[in-house]
Amino acid sequence: MQPLPAPCPADLVPDATAVDAFNAAYKQAKQQHTVFIAVEQQGRRWTVKADALTADPHTVDDSGYDAIRAAVIRLIRSREIRSDSSAGPVYFVLYHVESEPRARELAAALHAALYGDIEPLTRAVPETAP
Repeated sequence: MQPLPAPCPADLVPDATAVDAFNAAYKQAKQQHTVFIAVEQQGRRWTVKADALTADPHTVDDSGYDAIRAAVIRLIRSREIRSDSSAGPVYFVLYHVESEPRARELAAALHAALYGDIEPLTRAVPETAP
């Protein structure tokens, strides 16, 4: 398996739908000491998963966490993801994403935010005007 860049672009986010694929992607992240990121098909919908424990020690500044939490809240309120999705602080999961391309976009944006670049997340989940 080729090492993944950190942050990982959408087209390289691993598909961890099968148990073996999930285990391989998680193991690779641990070996590389990078934040785990993957998409997973669940029925007709997709799930985005990220885990910062694989990159121990890894810290995300408060502004990064604030941006991630705000984006997850916007996604929940717009019903793009389920309300039982998680915004960290260590494990992140976005349930019920409509399509694989959107799941990959959100995964790459989340991964970038976990590495301190919130611009992709801001583009993927823009703030709406009041």
